[in-house]
Amino acid sequence: MRCHKCGKAMKYAKGMTFNKHKVDGWRCICGEEYFNPEQAQLILLLNKLKRQRFKLKLSQVRSNLILRIPKEVGEALNLHKGEEVYFSLDDSGKMKIETCGR
Repeated sequence: MRCHKCGKAMKYAKGMTFNKHKVDGWRCICGEEYFNPEQAQLILLLNKLKRQRFKLKLSQVRSNLILRIPKEVGEALNLHKGEEVYFSLDDSGKMKIETCGR
């Protein structure tokens, strides 16, 4: 890839910082940086979802309550049916759900 600023060849770089997240991209000796568009787009989507508040519906299967996660949240976090997540409560009773092994 060539830099549009100086025209020199850019080098592929891992671990560049974009909105406080690590992404891959290309870096030029002149200081110009290009981020991997798929990774950057995912970070922008996650930042957008963090600012939203979702009203979720509980379902029940036998004696278990099931929490439905909105499709866009599942896609942004790359969650799939049957995948495991961590669930915990803090002292104030707020729920916390984290993805496993990422």
